[in-house]
Amino acid sequence: MRTGLAAAAVIIAAVTGFHAAVWYSLRPEGTAPAVTERFSSLSFAPYSRDVRHPDKGPAVTAEQIRSDVEAVADHTRAIRTYSTTLGLDQIPSIAAERGLKVTVGAWIDKDEKRNALEIQNAIGLAKQNGNVEALVVGNETIFRGEKSAAEMAELIRTVKRQTNVPVTTGEIWNVWLDHPELVSASDFIAAHILPYWEGVSAEQVVDRSIDIYNRLRAAYPGKRIVIAEFGWPSAGYNRDGAIPGEIAQANVIRTFASRAEALGIEYNIIEAFDAPWKSFEGSVGQYWGVFDADRKLKFALSGPLEHRTYSRTAILALLLGIAFCLPMLGARNMTVSQGAVLSAAACGVGAWVALVVDYWATHYVTGGNYVTLVLSVVLLGPLVLVLLYRAEELSAIAFGRAPSRLVELRPRGPAARHPKVSIHIPAYREPPDMLKQTLDSVARLNWPNLECVVVVNNTPDPALVEPVRAHCETLGDRFKFLNVEKMAGFKAGALRIALEHTAPDAEIIGVIDADYMVHPDWLKDLVPVFEDPTVGLVQAPQDHRDATLSPLHEAMNAEYAGFFDIGMVQRNEEDAIVVHGTMCLIRRAAMMEAGSWSSDTICEDTDLGLSIAENGWKTHYTRTRYGWGLLPDTFQAFKKQRHRWAYGGFQIIRKHWHRFLPGGSRLTTSQRRHFLLGWVSWLGAESVGALAAILSLLFVPFVLTLGISVPAYILTLPIIMTFAAYLLHFVALYRMRVATTPLRMAGAALAAMAVQFTVAKAVLDGFRYRDLAFARTAKGGWLAGAARSFPALPEAVMGGLLLSSAILLHMTNWHWVREVDLYALALAIQSLPFVAAALIGLAEPTRLNDFASWAAARALVAAPLRRLRPAAPPAVAE
Repeated sequence: MRTGLAAAAVIIAAVTGFHAAVWYSLRPEGTAPAVTERFSSLSFAPYSRDVRHPDKGPAVTAEQIRSDVEAVADHTRAIRTYSTTLGLDQIPSIAAERGLKVTVGAWIDKDEKRNALEIQNAIGLAKQNGNVEALVVGNETIFRGEKSAAEMAELIRTVKRQTNVPVTTGEIWNVWLDHPELVSASDFIAAHILPYWEGVSAEQVVDRSIDIYNRLRAAYPGKRIVIAEFGWPSAGYNRDGAIPGEIAQANVIRTFASRAEALGIEYNIIEAFDAPWKSFEGSVGQYWGVFDADRKLKFALSGPLEHRTYSRTAILALLLGIAFCLPMLGARNMTVSQGAVLSAAACGVGAWVALVVDYWATHYVTGGNYVTLVLSVVLLGPLVLVLLYRAEELSAIAFGRAPSRLVELRPRGPAARHPKVSIHIPAYREPPDMLKQTLDSVARLNWPNLECVVVVNNTPDPALVEPVRAHCETLGDRFKFLNVEKMAGFKAGALRIALEHTAPDAEIIGVIDADYMVHPDWLKDLVPVFEDPTVGLVQAPQDHRDATLSPLHEAMNAEYAGFFDIGMVQRNEEDAIVVHGTMCLIRRAAMMEAGSWSSDTICEDTDLGLSIAENGWKTHYTRTRYGWGLLPDTFQAFKKQRHRWAYGGFQIIRKHWHRFLPGGSRLTTSQRRHFLLGWVSWLGAESVGALAAILSLLFVPFVLTLGISVPAYILTLPIIMTFAAYLLHFVALYRMRVATTPLRMAGAALAAMAVQFTVAKAVLDGFRYRDLAFARTAKGGWLAGAARSFPALPEAVMGGLLLSSAILLHMTNWHWVREVDLYALALAIQSLPFVAAALIGLAEPTRLNDFASWAAARALVAAPLRRLRPAAPPAVAE
C-alpha cells in the first residue's frame, strides 16, 4: 500500500504516539519514607557555581552566606563547615539568625601556617557564637596521608584545652576502627560512611551504613558516635554496584534519614549544595548536594520520587522526532511499512538528541568539559544526518516500492534510428595487449553507426604506443588513433582532445577506460533511451573480469558492487545518480552545454555529470553489466584510487556548492538532498569517524595516568550505535540487492572499512591543497615487478594503539565502571577500519591472498571429517 500526504501524517502520528507511550512506560519513579521534619545536619559550603576552587578565592561574602543559609534553613536543624578562612568565619553568626546550630570545621593539611590560622579561628568562633556545638579539626587528614593518627590525636588534645565545646576530627569509619588512640583523644567519633566509594548498591546502602554504625558502637561502647558524612551522588559514573542517579539519591537519603531518626542516630548529610568546582573528585564529585548549584531542591522530602527533567526531555524527544519525520510528508509513493520504519528511526534519533541536550543541561560543564561539549556537537551532529540517510535508504529498499526507473525496466523494441556514437578511450602508459582487447570489444559492438577515438597521451615509450597505433589501423577507418605528447589536464585533457577529433555528426559520446571490454549489446540496448530529447546521460555500472585473481581482488569487486547495486539504483529513482565516467553515454549537446570536460577537479566524470543534471537534463541508470574492466593491482593502488575519488568529491563540493542554493540551478529538491546527504554520508562520516578515533586515542593517557573521568556514555554510545546501524545497513542491503555470498560480503565489508582513513586523509588534503595531480590506478599487473612497501603503516599504528588501549582500559577497570567499558568498546570499534587496512596489507603478499592455499586448507580439514563419516552399507543383490 502506498501513502499520500494524509496517510503519511497518520503514520507519523501513530509512531509518535507509540514513541510517547515508550517514554511514559519508562518513566522513572520510586517511593521512600518522608523526611518528617528536617535533616539533622547538612554539610555547608557556600560557594557560587562560578568558583573554580575555594582555596583560590575570592573570599565568600556575607550576602552569599546569608542567601545560602536562607535556602537550607527550612530543611535542616544544623550545618557543618570545613574551613574558617576566606570568609567562612562569618557562617556561625549568620546561621544564628535562622536558629541553626553549627559544627565548625578547621581545615588541616601540610601547610602549618594555615593550620594555625584555621585552629585559631575555630576556637574564636566557638567562644563568640553560642550556636557552635562542636569543632571538627581536620577532614580525612589521616586518610589523605597528610597527618598521622598520633599527630592528629595530639592536635585534638591541644584544641580541647582551649575550648569548652566538644572536639573531634572527621575521618572515614575504618580509620576510627584502626586507631583507638584517635578515639581516646576525641570527645566523639565523627565517622564518614559513604558506601558509594565501597561499590555498595543503592538498595543496600542504608543497611550497610547502619551495620557500620553498630560496628563502631560495639568497638567503642559508651562513646558518642556521629555519622558525620553520609550521602549519595545524583549523577556520575558507577563504582562496582554503586550507581548514582536522582531517584537513587532521593531514595537513599530519605530512607537513611528516616531510619536514623527512628534509631536516634546523629548524622550529617553531605552535602547541602552541588559543587561544580569539585570536578577533580571524579565523575561524582560535583553531584552530592541535596540542592543543585542554583540552590533548588533536587528532590521532594515527601511524596513520590520523580526525575526532575524527564518530562521535559520526553517532550523534546517527541518534538524532535516529529521534526525529523516532516520530510516524509513530501515523499512520493511511500509504502506504509516504509513510512513506519522511517518515522521510527526519526523518533529514535530525536530521542538520542534529546538525551544529549538533557545530559548537558543537567551536568555541570566546567573547564575541559566545554571542549568536550563543542566536540560532541561538531562530531556527533553529522552522525544524525548519516543515521537518518541510512535509515531512509534501508527502509526504502527493504519496505518501499521496487525500483521502477531502471533502463532495463523500460519497454524495448527495435531502434527507430541509429544516431552516430563516438566512443572515446583515453590511455596513459597502458599495456598494449590490454588496450587491444578493449579496442576489439568496441569493434564487436552491435551498432552500425559508430566511431572510436583513442587518445594515447604523455606516453613517450614507443613500445606502448606503436602496437596500439598499428592495431587501430588494422581495425579500419572507424578507429582514430591520436598520440599526444606533453598534454596537460590529465584524463579530462585527453577527453577534450578526443572531442575535438569527433565526427561532426556524432550525437552521443561514449566513454570507457582503457582496460574495459564491452558487451556487444551495450549501444543497442542503451542508445535508444536518448530518443527522449530530455535525456542527457545514461550510465551503466562498472564491473571487473579479474575478481577471481585473488581474495583481495574478490573483496574489492564485492565492495564496488555495493555502490552500483544499492546506492546507484536507489539514487536513480530520484534522478540523482553519481556519474563515474567509464561505461557512460552522454548526449553531445548536453555535454557542450555543461562546458565539456573540465580539469578543475580530478573527478572530471562526476563533475560533468553533476553539471548536466544542474542544467535540467535527465539521467538514467541500468543495473545490467555491459563492461568489465580490471581491478587495481594492489591494495596500495586501491587506496590511491579511493583517495582520488574522495579528493575529487571534495573539489566538486567546493566548485558546485553555490549551485545548491535556492535558484542556483535546475536541480530538484530530491536531487539536492541526495547529493548533499551522499557527500555527508561518505566524506563526512568517514572523516568524522577517523577524527573521533584520533581524539579518543589522545584522551587515553589522561584516563590511565591521571584518573581523569572518561568520556560520558552520551558520547561513546553513539559511536557504538552508529557502528551497529552501519552493520545492519550493510548486511541487510547486500543481502537484498547484491548477488554475492556471505564470505564475499565479509570481504566487501573489510575492504570498505580499510579505506576509511584514506577517505579522511583525502578530505584533509582537500582543505590543505587546492589542486593535487591525477594519480593513475595501476591495473593489469603493469607494475607487478615494482618493489612494494607495506601499504598500511599509519593504519597499523593507529589500529594497534586503539585496540591495545581498549584492552588495557578494560583490564584496568578495577571497579567495573560502565563508562570505562563503553569507552573501551568504542575504542575497539574505532580500531576496526585501521585494523582492517593493516590485515589486508599484511595478508596481501602471503599465501592468505591465494585461492589455491584456501582450497588446500579446506581439503586438509575435510579429509579427516570424511574418514569420520560412517561407511555406506553394502548394496543387497537382488
